[in-house]
Amino acid sequence: MYGCQQVLVGKNSELIAILKFLCEQSHKLTNMGIYYARQLYFKSKKAIGKFDLEKVYKNNNHYQVLHSQAAQQILRTVAESFRSYYGLIKAYTEGKITKKPRIPNDRKKGGIATVSYPKQALKLKGNQIRVPLGNTCKPWFG
Repeated sequence: MYGCQQVLVGKNSELIAILKFLCEQSHKLTNMGIYYARQLYFKSKKAIGKFDLEKVYKNNNHYQVLHSQAAQQILRTVAESFRSYYGLIKAYTEGKITKKPRIPNDRKKGGIATVSYPKQALKLKGNQIRVPLGNTCKPWFG
């Protein structure tokens, strides 16, 4: 069972800037994953696997800025959307659906995307939540 809890952020401009930065990096990593999966499909008609994107982008700056589990979750979400697309294509060719499915598109430039953390990554100290950063990002924000 999956659960989600929304936390309201106070008017701390430094915290908001850090969270916005993480969401921007998530957006860029999502776009990179979509681009790679689309090119793989167009050029070789191969389906992207669940862990393929992680292997490709493990040394990428956008991946390393984020906490590893959050970055993995972002790329797995991209792989999941393509797996859904492949299933829809199969259903379309079998005649189960009438409208032809469209391959997932790139996201618009300059946006933000959701960053999902597993429960074990977040730490609760008093009434504050500690959001983990990637190894590249830790020296910048402390």
